[in-house]
Parts: sequence; C-alpha cells; structure tokens
Amino acid sequence: MSSAPSASRDARAGESDPPVDAWWSRDAGDLMRSLGASAGGLPQAEAERRLRVHGANTVEDVPGLTAVRLLIRQVANPLVLILVFGALVSMLVRSWVDASIVVAIVVGSAALGFLQEYRASAAVAELRQRLALTVRVLRDGALRSAPASAIVPGDVVELSAGNLVPADGIVIRARDFLVTEASLTGEPFPVEKQPGTVPADSPVGARTNCVHLGTSVRSGTATVLVVETGRRTLFGEVAASLRARAPETEFERGIRRFGNLLVRVMLVMVAFVLVVNQALDRPVIESLLFATALAVGLSPELLPAIVSVTLSHGARAMAQRGVIVRRLQAIENLGSIDTLCTDKTGTLTQGVIQLDAATDAQGRPSEAVRRMAWLNAAFETGIENPLDAALIAAGDAAGLSVAGERKIDEIPYDFIRKRLTIAIEETAGAGTHLMITKGAFDNVLAACTRVAADAGGAADAEDEALDAAARERLEAWYRARGSEGFRVLAVATRRVPASPRHSREDEQSMTLAGFLLFLDPPKPGAAQAIADLQARGIRVRMITGDNRYVAAHVAGAIGLDASALMTGAEIAGLNDESLWYRAARADLFAEVDPQQKERIVRALQRTGHAVGYLGDGINDAPSLHVADVGISVEGAVDVARESADVVMLRPDLDVLRRGVEEGRRTFANTMKYINITTSANFGNMVSMALATPLLPFLPLAAKQILLNNFLSDIPSAAVSTDNVDPEHVERAQRWNVRDVRRFMVVFGLASSAFDLLAFAVLLLVFRAGQATFQTAWFVISLLTELAVVLVLRTARPALKSRPGRLLGISTVVVMIAALCIPYLGPAASVFGFVPMPPALLAASLAIVVGYVVFTEILKLWTQRRRARAAGSPR
Repeated sequence: MSSAPSASRDARAGESDPPVDAWWSRDAGDLMRSLGASAGGLPQAEAERRLRVHGANTVEDVPGLTAVRLLIRQVANPLVLILVFGALVSMLVRSWVDASIVVAIVVGSAALGFLQEYRASAAVAELRQRLALTVRVLRDGALRSAPASAIVPGDVVELSAGNLVPADGIVIRARDFLVTEASLTGEPFPVEKQPGTVPADSPVGARTNCVHLGTSVRSGTATVLVVETGRRTLFGEVAASLRARAPETEFERGIRRFGNLLVRVMLVMVAFVLVVNQALDRPVIESLLFATALAVGLSPELLPAIVSVTLSHGARAMAQRGVIVRRLQAIENLGSIDTLCTDKTGTLTQGVIQLDAATDAQGRPSEAVRRMAWLNAAFETGIENPLDAALIAAGDAAGLSVAGERKIDEIPYDFIRKRLTIAIEETAGAGTHLMITKGAFDNVLAACTRVAADAGGAADAEDEALDAAARERLEAWYRARGSEGFRVLAVATRRVPASPRHSREDEQSMTLAGFLLFLDPPKPGAAQAIADLQARGIRVRMITGDNRYVAAHVAGAIGLDASALMTGAEIAGLNDESLWYRAARADLFAEVDPQQKERIVRALQRTGHAVGYLGDGINDAPSLHVADVGISVEGAVDVARESADVVMLRPDLDVLRRGVEEGRRTFANTMKYINITTSANFGNMVSMALATPLLPFLPLAAKQILLNNFLSDIPSAAVSTDNVDPEHVERAQRWNVRDVRRFMVVFGLASSAFDLLAFAVLLLVFRAGQATFQTAWFVISLLTELAVVLVLRTARPALKSRPGRLLGISTVVVMIAALCIPYLGPAASVFGFVPMPPALLAASLAIVVGYVVFTEILKLWTQRRRARAAGSPR
C-alpha cells in the first residue's frame, strides 16, 4: 500500500490546493506556503470553503440514515417485494381490488416502520451530537474549539496529552510530545515527535516529525499543521482498503439466528401450502398470494423498526438519567453485564484530591519538599492529572512562586518509569542544573542511592546511604501511610552539569528528598451504590495503578473484599490460563499497568463474564475497547471517551446502576415483541396451513391475512414504553434463541389448538360458509393475538402486572376496531367480510376468553416448571 496520497488525487481537491506528496519530507514553512496557510491559522471563510471542497473530516463510508434511505429500507425486505410482485400479477389478471388492498397494506406497514425509525434515528443523532469530538484550532489568529469533522488541510491545531489526533499533519512546535501509534504501526510504546524533516521513503514508524489520524497523544504538547483529512489520511486509506465491519454483538448475533430460524420455518410452511393448493386445483395466483401472505404473517416485519424504537427510547431514557449512549447496541450489552471493572479515583472516591502533607525522608513536615514538588508540577507540560492539580492549588494557597528558577528540560511521565523529572536552573546554581523527580514510591526509590537527612539542605545535615536497613524503614513508613488511606508519592533530587537537554539516563544516583501525602476519601454513597449493583447481579472489581495499601483501605471502606487482592507483579508472573482462574476470584487489582488492565478484562471474559469497564484516562483506552461495554465519563480524555460505548455525565456508580436498569428494561421489551408476535403468528399460520387441505376454501384470503397482520402490529409500536416487572431488572438477561424457539412453539401450538376448536365450532355448529367462516376467524385470530399481548408481556399473573399506558390503550382500540370491521358495510365487503350473527359473535368471544384463560394457566405452569428446573441440583 502506498503511504503517500497521489498527486492526481490532491489536484482534484481544488485548484488552490496543490499536491503534497511525501509531505513529511518537506520543510514546515514550505509546506505551509503550499497549503496557503499561516502560523495564525486559516481565515474562517477559507476554512469553510475548503470544507466544502474536501468534505467532512471522517473516514466513515456513509453518513447517518437519511429519510430516503430509511424509506428504501422499509420496502427492500424480500417478503415485501414478493408481495408487490404478487400485486402486480393480480393487476395483470385484472384483479384490481385485491391488488389495491395488498399495495395499500404494504404502504401502510412501510409508513408505520418509517415513522418509528425516523424519529428514533433523529433522537439518537441528537444524543450523539452532545459527544462530538472537538479540537482546538487556530482560526483568524485566535484559538477556538471546532468539531473534528470540520478540520481542513491548512488548519493549525493544538494538541496535548489525552487528545486524539484529528488528521494527518506535520509538527511545527513540540514539547515532550509522545504519541501512541499502535493503531497504525502495532508498536505499543509511544513515540516522541519533534519538528524537522525525514526522508521521503521513511516508513510510518520512522516519521518522527508528523502525526496521523487514529493515533493519540500520550504526553506533552504540540502545534500541528494539518495536511490531510478524512479518507485522504493514512488511516482513511487503511480503513478504505479493509472495509472491516464492527464485531457482531451478542444482541445482533441473536437477531441473526432468530431470522435464520424464521426463514427455515417459512420455507417449509410456504412449500407445504403451495403443494396442497395445487393438488386441490386452486387458482395459481390466489395460492401464491396466500402462501406469501402466510410467510409475511409469520415474520415480525416490524422487528427492525421495533428494535430501533425500543433502543432509541432506552437511549433517551438513559440520557435523562445521566448516561449517553454512543452505540445503540451497547444498551442491551450494558443490561447484560455481570462484572464491572472500575478505577477508584472519582468513581469510588470523591475525586477531589488534596495534598495533606509534604514530609522529608524521616516523615517530618517539610516546606522544602513541598516547594520542590510544586516546582515539578508547575513546570510540567505533559499529562494533566489531579495530583499535580492538588500540588498547584496547595502552592498557590501558600504563595509559592517560580521567581528565580528557569525550566531547562522535562523528562515526561510514562507508565513504565512512573515518574516525571524537571530540570531547572537556579539563580545560585551557575554551571549546574537541579533535577527534581516526582513519582511512584518504588520507581523513585529505584533511581536513588542516598537519603537526604534534611531536604532543605542545612549545612550540618549529612545524607545517608540508601542501604537495606534504610529501605526497610522507608517501606514500613510507606505501608503505614497507605494503610491509613494516603496515596504517597516520593520526591528525589540530583545536581547535574548544565546541559540544554537531559534524558532518562540522568535519573540515577539521586537523593531521596521526601514524600507527598494525598488524600481522596471514599464517596459517601459508594458503598450503597456497590451494594445496589451487587443486588442486581453485578460484581464490582477495582482495578487501579495505586499501591496495594491505599487500594485495600478504599476497598474495605466501600464494601469490597480487600483480601481478594492481586498485584501487578503477581499478574506479570502468571500465564493466561492461571490468570483466568485467579482473576475470577479477585475483587481488587492494584499496582497494575495499562496492558495488565486489558489482560484482566480478557481473563474475566474468558471465564464467561460479561464485563463492563469504567475508565477515563489515557491508559484505560485498550481496556475500554476490549470490554463488552466500555464506559467513560463526559470529562474523560478524548481517547478514552471515543473508545467507550456509553458515557456518563458524571462519575457516579448510582448513575451507572440506573443505566444498567434501563438497558435491562430495553432488552426485556424487545424480547416481549419477538416472543409474543412470533408465537401468535406461528400459531395462526400453523392453523391456516392445517386447515388448507381440510377446507373447500382458503381459511383466510391473502388480503385478510395482511390486514390482520397490519392491525396486530399497531400496538407493537408501543412495546418500547411498556412497564417491566422488577425481576427483569434485578438480573441480567441474555439472548437465547432456544428459549425464543421454545416460547414460539409452546404458545403458538396452544393458539393453534384453540384455532382448531374455532374451526370445529364454525363448521359443525354454525355451518358457516366461506365469507362467514373467514369473517369469524379473522375476528377470533386478531382478538386472541391482541389479548395474548397483555397475558404474555409478563411472567407474573396478568392482573398483577400493569401494562404501559400506551400499550394498553392501543390494544383496546384495535380490539374494538376488530369487532367493528365486519359491520362497516361496503368497506367490509372489499375485504370479503360479512356481518356476524349475535350467536356467532358470542361464541367467538367465548373462544377468545377461553384461550386467554388457558394461556394464562399455561404461562404460570411453564414458569413454575422452569423455576423448579433452575433450582434443582445438577
């Protein structure tokens, strides 16, 4: 694959935008002139013009669903197309009424589906807009925030730690700028980027002067000139060549298997009906339309619309509860999780970290250590974090100033070293620089050989060697503070010869100056939130990079088992199979690195858990991606928020608990539609298939089947608003095609049994002719299909579970319509209906009541049987 865009392709972009082949090999100033850009950015009007020329900065193949595409999708169903074909054949043989009725019902069903899906897609688009990625870009000489999709070639953007790179561009200025390029190169470690030029034939990993769309900023800051956007980027070319589909979710996989089941049943039934009708010498066109109507009657043709409506209704309800869904299918997955992995800061703790104390190496309060730590935080330009924010706030409150010091260099923080160093030039330090290192206790001690007796540098103080005895004393002090809930960072110093640049190799032979004690107490409601999640079958596990002592203190305070602990060192020594066993039994993972977080998530998944992962940092992105549901917060860094499936508006487990409950309600209502509709339709179709060879006429005409199906679908549109019984919210529900098949067969055949009873009554008692038979059975089948919705929508006794208002009203209205249709005179005769005598109407209603009572008894019996099977020993 060529790594450079073609000249001809760029020439097509616009006359004022010349080609920029191998742009990483060109000087930044020359490239800026070629792009008609300036250090102050593009004028807004020019940026808008370029946006029209180049298009939106996106690599997606298609935009969101438009009204036209949604409408086409409604009629592109193969079964609908077969019906249209049958209607055309009817027209050819001049059966105008039948053809018109079929077309009218197809149009009505398509319109119903279109209206529901259009409203759903518009609502979801509005929610997603709240999470649209934004970029800091220079326009008209001023720095402003703009949507990433509006970035164009020639824009000048500012990037910092945690940002996603919005486009391909060349680095103009950089400071300790590290970029993770694993999505393009596979290299897990970040690469430092600096201004300059590289050879034209340099591979992606060697282009140290440019950044690419799809990568993320690990630390530092940079100013970047955008050269390529959208599909013209390297990432866009890779995406275009792969055209990879997103992985199929459990919910989508269940829908697909369910569809395959219906296809098999329909093929058998349609073939049977066609063969029988031909054997009985019935008209070909009539038989074809009847068989097709049977197939349509069996299929829940509104399923795509119902799923979209139910999920979008769930998304809106979750947004009202503080959870925004970025991917609709994640709603079902969120409801199915049984394990939640989360960091502690801000979620389990208050997230307002405060500097409680700064001490020397002997544990005595030390203003000198406080000042050194403050200088380190004040001069640091990499990853923003709450610890540095707490140091800055404490220093500002104490009136500290950088006067007299000048920053020379910075060795940025990374997740391997777990420390950050600032080199400064002091007023009195001519010829030397002072290195101040701050970081994790163990990692800073690893760089030290001595311990300061007095961090302030008193003349009579003499440093001591960091020998085994001193290390044991320091570690005991560190453990004690951690057990009290303090997060402890170490501070070390070293004077080195003056140099414009310093490297990681200079972090050695340092002197331990002292410690910083930070406090972030548990949230008052965290313990209750965890108990509520556990009551709903979700086990909470804490995964943190903090030391084991602080983590154990917090875990114990919020109700987790602090003794069920694994450390990063233990995880590193285990192979995958051993980790599968150990991870499933742990509640607390401490001192872990980003790669280990991902291993933990995969290990829990491997042992059968549906895992939700909650994180907001740069190092959480891989775990968010591999989890069944990635969960982040609105204030998270770009790379974490974009990796997540759902985003909470505030880091609160109670908000998440409400989101899980809404996910379970959404799934429950979706399954209601599938179970009830397919069982009722299956029963009706089996009945008609059985009756076909036994009757001298068709049990229902094709137009009557389609009308029945259309009317019964109207209340289904209200399923998304139905009430859900508490037991469906208390435990995760999983898609199971076998359960759907069992439900369809058991209750479908129960319906068929009463249909056969109705046939016997109509033929043997009332001696019904064709028109009377079809009218009576149309009313009976439609009423039973509507009434059974109110029975099978709940596993409880029907009278003890109240349906949603809209579902209840729409069901009653259609029931009344079903009873009135035979008496509508000319309108009824168009469909072949005739008025029903009072005795026949009363008998039909008695059959419906009997069916409802029998179905209720059968439902309760099957529920008790399943409960006994679930509770019996295996």
